[in-house]
Amino acid sequence: MLCPVSLGVIVVDEDKLSSVLSEFARTLITDFPIQQILDHLVERIVGVLPITSAGVTLMGAQREPRFVAASDASALRYERLQTEIGAGPCVVSFDSGAPVVVVDVASEERFPAFTTAALAAGLGAVFTFPLHHGEHRLGALDLYREAPGGLDEHTMATAQTLADVAAAYLINAQARDDARVASEQHRQRAMRTGESTAILFVDLDDFKLVNDTHGHHVGDELLVAVAHRLAALVRPDDTLARVSGDEFVLLCENLVDRSDAEVLVRRIEESFELPFELSGVEVTLTASVGIAVAGPGEVNSDRLLVEADSAMSRARQASRWGRHLPARREVSDLDGCIPTREVRSALYNDELEVVYQPLVRRADGLITGVKALLRWTHPTRGAVSPAAIVAVAEQSDLISEVGAWVLERGGDDRTRWLASHPGVTLDLAVNVSVRQLLAPDFLGTVATVLAATDTAPTGLILEVTESVLMEDLAHSRAVLDQLRATGVRIALDDLETEQQHDEITAIGCESAQEPYDADPMTAAAIDQLLSEPGGGAGHLPRSEPAPAVPAGSVAVAVPLPETGGR
Repeated sequence: MLCPVSLGVIVVDEDKLSSVLSEFARTLITDFPIQQILDHLVERIVGVLPITSAGVTLMGAQREPRFVAASDASALRYERLQTEIGAGPCVVSFDSGAPVVVVDVASEERFPAFTTAALAAGLGAVFTFPLHHGEHRLGALDLYREAPGGLDEHTMATAQTLADVAAAYLINAQARDDARVASEQHRQRAMRTGESTAILFVDLDDFKLVNDTHGHHVGDELLVAVAHRLAALVRPDDTLARVSGDEFVLLCENLVDRSDAEVLVRRIEESFELPFELSGVEVTLTASVGIAVAGPGEVNSDRLLVEADSAMSRARQASRWGRHLPARREVSDLDGCIPTREVRSALYNDELEVVYQPLVRRADGLITGVKALLRWTHPTRGAVSPAAIVAVAEQSDLISEVGAWVLERGGDDRTRWLASHPGVTLDLAVNVSVRQLLAPDFLGTVATVLAATDTAPTGLILEVTESVLMEDLAHSRAVLDQLRATGVRIALDDLETEQQHDEITAIGCESAQEPYDADPMTAAAIDQLLSEPGGGAGHLPRSEPAPAVPAGSVAVAVPLPETGGR
């Protein structure tokens, strides 16, 4: 309830608010721990709202503080004061689940012990928003101002929305932490008993369609129904947790045999054959399931969860139930076991990098260009194959962002090389995947990057594989024709055989990348190569005849035939 004080209302800059909310929401999709989510929340909200400081406290059932974050020392003092005396807007909002507004601390009478101390410390106004998600009460977000005054209705509503978003991610973060703790406990138990442990990652297919068709209230009801149905399937010692909006994790301990996990998967599959009766609406639902099974001490709990998530992603892609058994690593594609969120985090946190394969003139080794190659060194997995990165990016619609990033990085480096080495001609070649080429905004992305990096269209070579042309022949060729009309050149990549290599050489191919020319190099190494004696021409000399080309190792750049009238 608003205090009966007539004070000026301060309005937030809506453009700035929109920008920060977008950035905040994007950041939260990464796997931040709870404390980091809270720290980020108070830091960003102070930068956009007309407040002096911000604080947040997560409480237990008995109001004991579990996590506390504050934007500065004064906010931390106010947060601790409320939990120490057991009174204040934070406590009231936590108990009631409703916002608490104090536009003038000097006039507030509901919690005198807090207002007396806070007023003496220089607090003028406080706006508190509950952090809750359904029946889960987590704590409250406090917005502090040194001077009395209110906030406009739009800002109040936006602050509550931000609190709700943060609460949802906090619930997910807590579920992940609980699952990892439980998994580690079970791993230790499995090491003693010699039994296996399995994690099943269940993701509901097309859950967004349910929300869009029937409304969010039906979607929420469906999640509860799924949770009850899954809970009825697990054994007494198993653990079921919801880790995000429509994702559930089952931790199964004390498995006598790995096949026990398969039995549970079949039971889950059968349970989804029955429709869900919800508020007069019958909903039929399917799910994608990934399995990761480990023997005693075979893998750590974090890796097991990651592999189950990755197996689920592959299951969804293949429209079948996924299975990943760590004991068969010698035949498993572990490079593909990359969760979408890790690739997204790598992109946003600048963990990806680009290296360059020189393009050389076959006659004398003259460098005529470079091919940009995506690389990622994972903090725990080490080097991740580019094919795995692209596969995950295509599944999650990240491919356009990743592709644009590679184009922009390559364009920036090429522009810098040309400025440092006048007279050098250098083409930039970049791979283009099927999903990237067929994205509705691909042409606009290329044009934007070319302009931003000051790259002439004729200096860009987009390399496509034969599969690109066969995916959607009419669409892909139309896009390629439009690109060529701007001056961008198109090349065919991944010729698999020595015969193909000889055939394209015979028809006049001058440029090629081959394993005996040079290994991929960093941008700095290319710069140094262009600086070597010889007028900056950049040659890769050969001291012996070129060896025979092994099948599957050649990537050649050739003109794409005209498509008019076809």
